[in-house]
Amino acid sequence: MSVDRFLRACRREPVDRTPVWFMRQAGRSLPEYRALRERHTLLEVVAQPDLCAEVTLLPVSRLGVDAAILFGDITLPLPGMGIAFDLQENVGPVIHHPIRTAADAAALRLFEPEEHIAPLLEAVRIVRRESPVPLIGLAGAPFTLAGYAVEGRPSRDFLHAKGMMHGAPEVWAALMDRLADATIRYVQAQAAAGCQAVQIFDSWVGCLSPMDYRDHVQPHMARIVAAVRPLRIPIIHFGTGNPALLPLMAEAGGDVMGVDWRVRLDDAWAVVGGGVAIQGNLDPAAALAPFEVVARRAREVLDQAGGRPGHIFNLGHGVLPNTPVDNLRRLVDFVHEQRTREACSDTPGTNGSQRAG
Repeated sequence: MSVDRFLRACRREPVDRTPVWFMRQAGRSLPEYRALRERHTLLEVVAQPDLCAEVTLLPVSRLGVDAAILFGDITLPLPGMGIAFDLQENVGPVIHHPIRTAADAAALRLFEPEEHIAPLLEAVRIVRRESPVPLIGLAGAPFTLAGYAVEGRPSRDFLHAKGMMHGAPEVWAALMDRLADATIRYVQAQAAAGCQAVQIFDSWVGCLSPMDYRDHVQPHMARIVAAVRPLRIPIIHFGTGNPALLPLMAEAGGDVMGVDWRVRLDDAWAVVGGGVAIQGNLDPAAALAPFEVVARRAREVLDQAGGRPGHIFNLGHGVLPNTPVDNLRRLVDFVHEQRTREACSDTPGTNGSQRAG
């Protein structure tokens, strides 16, 4: 059960311990990764299958996490569509020619994974041969991708994107359709290469009102989930910044709802319903604290989960660069130990590997 506890939790099946993995676990805080990035850019890493696989697997051995997530980026389909960009350190993707008109949206090409990201797909196949734990693929949700493509760079207010959404809704819908197509093809290719689950990141969706999400985003996310469903891999639907969107995100679909730290985990689960698993949601900043604080906060998250089947422990967003690696390693052990102790103490005469969560 220890090998597939992450996949079992995604399906809300009994597990021996609460599974743990971290967004951005494959870099940033790991000294081995920082040394590698002194020699290679992110795009150079994903262009070399062996190197990409090495980075993907590094936190599995270093931290003891229950899943690996492919080292890549949600923006990788964009160049194949004709949206060129640079990944600037401490900034993010900077688009050469932002999408602003109907002609810009109409000119976008079809994303062809085997042509445009062949090295990344080969990295997936390498990881599957070598990884002792399941491999999670990744993709960007259409709104977050559109935010980059329209704004031209990361933004806090997304005025250009919202301006298109409200002022030129037909252009917005055309752009979202093309980005949804790219996301579907990105996920399908990763699953065919060997990914056993996928997380769809809507990292900037929190800037929207529930009405805007319902009218201009939810239909596209629902189409993605419906297209990925036949692949029979768990879909983690992750968004940040606005707990008011959770009911609508759950309606759009997903086997696991990933939530950030701005909502109590038990409150989030009550909103999305018991029919889905839930992932989260320790504040990434808390992981910077002395470990006794980290453990106390993690204990609070576990208490909110209440031992229910379908909880996957994670941060509420990615690992921060200054996070002590030892904190992450000890946090994995702490969560595993807490789950085992609960299993042993709550059911006399059994051990932790036999008790359903």
